[in-house]
Amino acid sequence: MEVKIEKIEDINIFSLEGNLDSNTSGDLEKRLIPTIDANNTKFILDFSQLHYISSAGLRVLLSAAKKLNQFKGKLILCSVKKDIKEVFDVAGLMPIFPIYDNPEEAARKILQ
Repeated sequence: MEVKIEKIEDINIFSLEGNLDSNTSGDLEKRLIPTIDANNTKFILDFSQLHYISSAGLRVLLSAAKKLNQFKGKLILCSVKKDIKEVFDVAGLMPIFPIYDNPEEAARKILQ
């Protein structure tokens, strides 16, 4: 999996490409958690190029959301494919992770 990180103003945008599974979730965690620890509180995860997510990937996202909640931060997902959205739905995670159609819409919502 490839992770591209971009910062626009105070929003951290992580674009994920490939599969987020037990082989790659550690890499995302090593990049995401330190960014949160550096007092960043606004995150958009762009899933437009993500093809698969496993329970290990969900665990990393839940860990990040929990950590951000301590700082009153926000973690928003965008451009989530139907199959991946179903994983979030079946796991009961839709209330925890707001999902928007594209990065622009996600950016507008995170700034509200």
